[in-house]
Amino acid sequence: MNELSTASLFIILAILILLSGFFSGSETALMTLNRYRLKSLADKGHRGARLASKLLARPDRLLGLILLGNNIVNIFAATVATIIALRLYGEIGLAVAPIALAFVILIFSEVTPKTLAALKPEKLAFPSAFVYTVIATPLYPFVWLVNIFSNALLSLMGVHPDKETRQELSADELRAVVVEAEHFMPQAHSDMLLSIIDLEQVSVEDIMVPRNEVTGIDLNDDWNDIVHQITHSQRTRVPVFHDSIDNTVGVLHLRKVLNLFSRDELNMDTLKGTIASAYFIPAGTSLTQQLLNFQDNRRRSGLVVDEYGSIQGLVTLEDILEEIVGQFTTDSPTRNLGIHKQADNSYLIDGNTHIRDINRALDWQLPSDGPKTLNGLILEHMEIIPQTGTSLMIENYTIEIMRSTNNAVQTARMQDTSDMAETIEEDQAPVTSENS
Repeated sequence: MNELSTASLFIILAILILLSGFFSGSETALMTLNRYRLKSLADKGHRGARLASKLLARPDRLLGLILLGNNIVNIFAATVATIIALRLYGEIGLAVAPIALAFVILIFSEVTPKTLAALKPEKLAFPSAFVYTVIATPLYPFVWLVNIFSNALLSLMGVHPDKETRQELSADELRAVVVEAEHFMPQAHSDMLLSIIDLEQVSVEDIMVPRNEVTGIDLNDDWNDIVHQITHSQRTRVPVFHDSIDNTVGVLHLRKVLNLFSRDELNMDTLKGTIASAYFIPAGTSLTQQLLNFQDNRRRSGLVVDEYGSIQGLVTLEDILEEIVGQFTTDSPTRNLGIHKQADNSYLIDGNTHIRDINRALDWQLPSDGPKTLNGLILEHMEIIPQTGTSLMIENYTIEIMRSTNNAVQTARMQDTSDMAETIEEDQAPVTSENS
């Protein structure tokens, strides 16, 4: 190397520094690639993505290859820098060369390329994948030797790089991915994806029509009353029972009944002939599981029962689908849920309105891990049946009982106190003008 001119050594040093920057930047680029985007591109036939995916399948070998190349380059760079320093400054250069080279490598071979790679990983990762695929074969014996020692140390810590590890996302992590990708898709689509993710956290009790609101046909009623119920029912499938819904004998599909009615063939015998067997759903079943159960059993509705077999409510396939895509009706969503906004920004809310519906419609944070309805939340908090005019506060929400009966709260007025505080602060804000 002594035969080379100083100018040639400077050129060699510059090339080595650039190579060091390539190894450092490509390492960061490959390790920060989005694995799910990488898999998508590889499945679509992107050659660079496929090579990068193959390299990342064994990160121990990839890191061994990168670090081997990087260290060789840095050692040569240090040697060349030392020779240049000796030629220019003599023995004093031996002290100057390490400091100057460390600064140059830090700027041009570490911080700058790694920052660029972290910001634009695909720009560097895919081209470098071609390079590493080519040099992997001749350097494999050296990489293999390095990996033997490093993997032996890892095995002592219970880590086995040779075993493929699958990266699995939890529900919270998947939610974070969808939220991050919101600007790549319509808002309605991201909302549906988030709703699907949340289905596992919601049980049938959260969306069921409660027992006291389930309308059915009592076979012990007068025939004229039964016909009136059939012709005025708002549901196509209703339970049929004797005296009490706990004595349900089946489910009636009203379209079949109305066909008999139109042909003047409807009577008690033909009515009983159209009754299908009832389908029961255990309380606590998640909406994800129940959606699959509806599909497997070819059902569209079911009665929720508790551990004692008592019927708690009614759940339909449409109720679950509304959890995903929102309400099908075109009326005001809050009004359909029993939520009525008032002129003073408070809300009159029916006692049987679900807590989840209130939180979702008004963007509130009422506790939803206990009682399912507003009435249940108030009764749990007060431990008595409150009288009309009673006021209370739960979390940051003021509640005034507007109407109650002997066994339940029928209507309550609610308001978010944080909204009230913001209004007061705006009213009390000092008024400034250019003339003052």
